[in-house]
Amino acid sequence: MSADRPARRTFRELLFPERPRFFAWARPVQLVLRSLHLAAMALVVGGLPFGADFHALRGAILVTVATGFLLFAIDLAKDLAILTQGSGVAVLVKLGLLGMGLLQPASRLTWYLAATLVASVGSHMPGSWRHFSFLTWKVVRYSE
Repeated sequence: MSADRPARRTFRELLFPERPRFFAWARPVQLVLRSLHLAAMALVVGGLPFGADFHALRGAILVTVATGFLLFAIDLAKDLAILTQGSGVAVLVKLGLLGMGLLQPASRLTWYLAATLVASVGSHMPGSWRHFSFLTWKVVRYSE
């Protein structure tokens, strides 16, 4: 390969870069998305005990799903390895609990509250938990 031609990356290197990708716009976008996500989720979880149905909560549900999807997509764009780390596993557990709420409408509030607790822990856990890799069984550190 010539010196003026960039080296080709393998598919694995694209999905799992040596270091997570940095997007200068990501942090401010995630701040806005997370704020919208929390407000919309609060409307959904808060409306359930008062008997609000899907039609009453439709807007809040759509905002919650859309912002959650975008937040997770940004994290995955940085590095798919997040799926094997504490923070990514917390998101997957949260999604599982939300799915249980969809499958068991009579217990939906309980499942959604459990998902909220998991999300809260996942968002505020120490870095050693957030970056703990269940694949390598150690904390992943990236030197600057």
